Amino acid sequence: MTFATLNLTALPGLFGHFMLWSLLSIGGAIGLLPDMHRYLVDAQHWVTDEQFNAALALGQASPGPNMILFAALLGWHVAGLIGALAGAIGLILPSTLITLAYFRYSSSNPEHRWIRAIHDGLAPITVGLLLSSGWLLAAHNVHAFLEGCIVAVVVALNLWTRINPLWLLLGGAAAGALGLM
Repeated sequence: MTFATLNLTALPGLFGHFMLWSLLSIGGAIGLLPDMHRYLVDAQHWVTDEQFNAALALGQASPGPNMILFAALLGWHVAGLIGALAGAIGLILPSTLITLAYFRYSSSNPEHRWIRAIHDGLAPITVGLLLSSGWLLAAHNVHAFLEGCIVAVVVALNLWTRINPLWLLLGGAAAGALGLM
């Protein structure tokens, strides 16, 4: 990306949406992929579907805070270095401040019923967000019947067995190396 193609007018919307996603990132930002994709790819056309998927793959493959890297890569595609900073800071700042305040309060007041209610209520929300992210990734990346069957088998093995997911990842790598995917 060259400096001339930077979309600096997009910075307020980019930063604002990453801050909003930060507030909604219950169970992790990976659960927000469907809305991130909807806004960045479908609504604003700031990144392509391929750029979105490549940023996600790179973010997930790298060690450390992978969703922050993902946000920075998306921001980079929109507005270069300033966009990368806007994406990363927007994604971590609000949720970090809220988490710090919550844990400070809940550790000094563990007897309050609403603290247990928050813990119990966030579990189904987290599961729903993660399922929607999985659906989005599968829907945009499965293009053949065999690929769909492989995804279905992996999901079934994850749900109904205690197979370590690393073995499934190795199996996916082998399927890719053999040209099955």
